[in-house]
Amino acid sequence: MKGVEGKAKEPRLKKIYREQIAPELFKELGYKSVMQTPRLEKIVVSMGVGEALQNKKLLDAAIDDLTLITGQKAVKTKSRKSIANFKIRTGQEIGAKVTLRGAVMYEFFDRLVNVALPRVKDFRGINQNAFDGHGNYSLGVTEQIIFPEIDFDKIARVAGLNIAIVTTARTDAEAKAFLTKFGMPFRR
Repeated sequence: MKGVEGKAKEPRLKKIYREQIAPELFKELGYKSVMQTPRLEKIVVSMGVGEALQNKKLLDAAIDDLTLITGQKAVKTKSRKSIANFKIRTGQEIGAKVTLRGAVMYEFFDRLVNVALPRVKDFRGINQNAFDGHGNYSLGVTEQIIFPEIDFDKIARVAGLNIAIVTTARTDAEAKAFLTKFGMPFRR
């Protein structure tokens, strides 16, 4: 991500946000300060691997997949409490997650919106009701193979991803306007 003269290159979406999206939102939503304009705070990509209890290699494969997809090392997540029906005990490793911020976050978001989501089979847009009431959006992807970084022949199993997009927007309407400007393909 270094430019020609050794300086860090600004991600494409961050530049678009700074030059176009932020001024448009500032005018449309009638803010008094530019600091009120919504922006991306972080993106959390997680993957649950329930079968990791029997086969530890699946958890390692999930971590490798998440690392490839996001460009950042994934960490193992542990269960917080025991659930007898699923044979899960407190502290067992059952998933993986990555928290993206800064330039890596913008690069991932760019690939998600412009490359990965259009590759979903029978894609008609994403649900516009998946906001949490505080301006954050959660998205579930059923297959990790929609990302071009994943080699279909080398995956251990097809697994789903959870993607949580955290914004500084105060309401869902502000967040929806913000994400729509970024090119998020909401279902009509």
